[in-house]
Amino acid sequence: MTPVVHLIDASPYLFRAFFSVPRSVASNAVYGFTSFIAKYLTDTHPTHIAVAFDRHFNQSFRNDTYAPYKAHREKSPPELDAQVDPALDVVEALGITTFIDERYEADDIIATIIDRIGTANTRFVIVTSDKDMTQLVSDQVTVVDPARGLRFDAKAVEAKFGVRPDQIVDLLALAGDPVDNIPGVRGIGPKTAADLLRRYETLEGIYEHVPQMKGSVATKLKQDAALAGLSKQLATVSTEAPIEVALEKLRYRGPDDARARALFAELGFNTLRDRVLAV
Repeated sequence: MTPVVHLIDASPYLFRAFFSVPRSVASNAVYGFTSFIAKYLTDTHPTHIAVAFDRHFNQSFRNDTYAPYKAHREKSPPELDAQVDPALDVVEALGITTFIDERYEADDIIATIIDRIGTANTRFVIVTSDKDMTQLVSDQVTVVDPARGLRFDAKAVEAKFGVRPDQIVDLLALAGDPVDNIPGVRGIGPKTAADLLRRYETLEGIYEHVPQMKGSVATKLKQDAALAGLSKQLATVSTEAPIEVALEKLRYRGPDDARARALFAELGFNTLRDRVLAV
C-alpha cells in the first residue's frame, strides 16, 4: 500500500488559535492548536505525519535577498512567540515528528521533506491555508485546509487560480503576493498574469515575447522585469532546508502518555487532556 504522509504547516493554525481562543485560557494558541491536531488525527488516522513550525513569523533567509519580505506585517505578539516551543513540545508528546529552523520557513521544510522522500512510491497531503503551497500540487501531492473545508488537487488549483500548479510561482512573480510583501510587476493583477501564462506558459516565455507585445502590459513588463525575477525567487519554496528526514522517521508513534500528561498538567489543560489522549 502506498504510504500517505500528512505534512502540517503549524503557523496559520497557531495564529488562528491565538486570535480565536480567549486570552483567559492559559497558553491559548497551544490549546487551540492542540485541539486542531487532535481533531485532525481523529478524522484522518494517519500512518505518517509531521508538523513544520516557523521559528520567526516575519522573516527568513529571503530577507537576505529582499529586506522588505514580510516586513510590512506587524510584529507577532510576544505572547504568541512564547507559545511556539510549548506547541512543538505538545506535538512531539503526541507522537508526531516536528521540524523547525531559524532561517527556513515551514513551507520550505515541507517542500524539502517531499523532495528528499520523493513521490514515486509516496503520496503527500499538505495541511495549510497558504495558497503559495499549491505550487507543490501534483498527482502525488494534495493541499488541504480542513479549517475551511478546502482541498486542492491539480484540477482545483487551475479552477481557482486559472493556472496549473507548476505555474503558480510564475503567477506570483507577475501578480505579487501582498500577504508576503512580494512585489510582482506593478499594475499586473492575477487575471492578467493568468492570461499571460495561459498564452506563453512561463515567466521566461512571457519575457521572450515582450519585444513583440504592444500596449500598457508590455510597458509594465519591461519596466519591472527585475522585480518579476526577484518575485519568482522569493515565491519559490526551497528544498534546501537543513533537516534530516526519512519516511520511517515520519511514522505516527501515538502519544507518550506520561510525557503528554505532564505537559498538559504544566499547561493547565485539564479538560483537554483526556479528550486528546483518547485519540
